[in-house]
Amino acid sequence: MDRTQLLKRVKTLGYPLIETKEAVDANETLAEVVKSKELRLWEGFPIILANCLEKSLFDYKEVSTHLKNEQEKATFLKLVVMSFALYIYLELELSFADKLKKSPYFDIKLSQEFLSHFKEKRDLPDFDGGLSTIRIVKTFKNYFSRAGFDLKEVVDMHDEFELEYAMSQIFSKKQKEIFLKKLKGEKLSKTEREYFSRSIKKKVLALANPDLHKLAVRLFRE
Repeated sequence: MDRTQLLKRVKTLGYPLIETKEAVDANETLAEVVKSKELRLWEGFPIILANCLEKSLFDYKEVSTHLKNEQEKATFLKLVVMSFALYIYLELELSFADKLKKSPYFDIKLSQEFLSHFKEKRDLPDFDGGLSTIRIVKTFKNYFSRAGFDLKEVVDMHDEFELEYAMSQIFSKKQKEIFLKKLKGEKLSKTEREYFSRSIKKKVLALANPDLHKLAVRLFRE
């Protein structure tokens, strides 16, 4: 894969070096980023990985199949650990990042070492030429700033997606809109207030019933 094509792919997966709308294979692209040995791309690896995780596109084994040798595979695993350490350093308790820590490929000891480097603002020596923790942090923060996010908004990104999906199973589009307005304390029109009392409130009361919740959880776990 040539460099121009790679840059287009990483843009699609959240690292905005150039503009593109092309659909890409996330795991293959992560592998290409590893193989590129470009420090600029490696510095943006946590951004690409976070987007892949948020969209449930990331797979350890699938990325590894695109890597040629043990050195590339070792670099890949270090980049994943580095990304996790960055998320912890920035206090972004990303729920979907647990997939990284729970994997048998994950090196907890190395993540703690990398975390200390971020805290002390020291370069990471485990990469060709070393990676600047200062630049990695700046790159990550700048991405979310350009994307229009407050950095903390990314914390529950995946949880919000799951909540949206769950709500869509219970409420119609209009019901969800009114429910959220009521929740945020926004003013409802007379028609919306009547609709809330007549229809939406009954569903909300059912959802709030602790016994019903326990039964649903038990049924789901069986």
